[in-house]
Amino acid sequence: MAKRYFGTDGIRGMANGPKMTPELAMKVGQAAGTLFLRGTHKHRVLIGKDTRLSGYMLEQALTAGFTSVGMDVVQVGPMPTPAVAMLTREMRADIGVMLSASHNPYLDNGIKLFGPDGFKLTDAQEEAIEALLEKGVPLAAGAAIGRARRIDDARGRYIHAVKSSFPDDKRLDGLKIVLDCANGAAYRVAPEALWELGADIIPIGVEPDGTNINDGVGSTHPEAMARRVRETGAHIGLALDGDADRLIVVDETGRVIDGDQLMALITTAQLASGRLRGGALVATVMSNMGLERHVEAMGLKLLRTPVGDRHVLEAMRRHGCNLGGEQSGHIILADHATTGDGLLAALQILSVLVEDGRPASAVLSRFTPWPQLLQNVRKDPAVLDAAGVKAALADAEAMLAGRGRLLVRKSGTEPLIRVMAEAEDEALVQMAVAAVCAAVEAA
Repeated sequence: MAKRYFGTDGIRGMANGPKMTPELAMKVGQAAGTLFLRGTHKHRVLIGKDTRLSGYMLEQALTAGFTSVGMDVVQVGPMPTPAVAMLTREMRADIGVMLSASHNPYLDNGIKLFGPDGFKLTDAQEEAIEALLEKGVPLAAGAAIGRARRIDDARGRYIHAVKSSFPDDKRLDGLKIVLDCANGAAYRVAPEALWELGADIIPIGVEPDGTNINDGVGSTHPEAMARRVRETGAHIGLALDGDADRLIVVDETGRVIDGDQLMALITTAQLASGRLRGGALVATVMSNMGLERHVEAMGLKLLRTPVGDRHVLEAMRRHGCNLGGEQSGHIILADHATTGDGLLAALQILSVLVEDGRPASAVLSRFTPWPQLLQNVRKDPAVLDAAGVKAALADAEAMLAGRGRLLVRKSGTEPLIRVMAEAEDEALVQMAVAAVCAAVEAA
């Protein structure tokens, strides 16, 4: 069944645009609240958000929706997405909500939902919410209407939980770190956590004003962090995205290290310490073939999934794996979290760096990536059915047959068609992507 509202990662769109309105947020609160009204206990929902201006508006609309069907609401303010997942489970909430459009500009916003176990909702649960959105729900009356309150200690709870993943016998003393928080949800918790572990923090992207989230900073704009690392002589740079569920790193030279290299590093460390479970790393179809060859050389499997950390997590649970992630920097450490967590992943990287003692440039590069090229074309995904596009796809696949691979998909969060190719021959990659993009543009 095709979903009308939910995409790859919750519901997302331009705030006060055609989809992401206060009216919809209130209805989502009513529908999701109704779906999770089970048993006779007093029901509770936890709501967090990033720093977007529209978060104020949507937070109140959601609160109205949840309380109107009899749920109490706990608001925790700006908090990373993984913190909301963790707190939902810790506080015995029936549902958790994160208001964020992740790495998108401030004009967008989104609604991410977590079940009482701290995991993102299944397709069946999202479809059930959509069905309730269409038909409406009964409202609570009188004393059954819910209450709302804001708590102030959520930040400390999350910092404590994240720090507990770091080895007790290690500290970050003497390590100079440029930390880019994207003017987003982790602008307070990330610097505090690393400072408490002894690091010398050089923060950027920690002055949110409601409209500057991801604006020239964060994991999708690592150039600001790389420049600051070179200027200050820092040992490493860490960049989170707007809701802090992904991580991108730069070494001491300012060279960008993507999620594939980070997963390779953590896989190696966990395998050596006997902590890796499932005999595999779970990654998406976007991960580099170089990572796959590296993992296989260690006697492990690389299990690929569709794009989206939810798909990664589903495969991890199905195969009994405790490590997975995406090239974009979503890394799931199932021993500690139920979703991608940029700060948690950063601590695993820093732990290896402290243990190894060599510069980041020597520690972080674990394999030689195959040439890979990704281009986005802003087009209606329906053009993928055009005869000219189909012919270009067939030609590109024939060109790469046995020497590489082609992946064309529509974005789950934006009106884009993503065209990616990789092969050991870089010229071949460029030819394949250029031919397919030209056909899509002309369709």
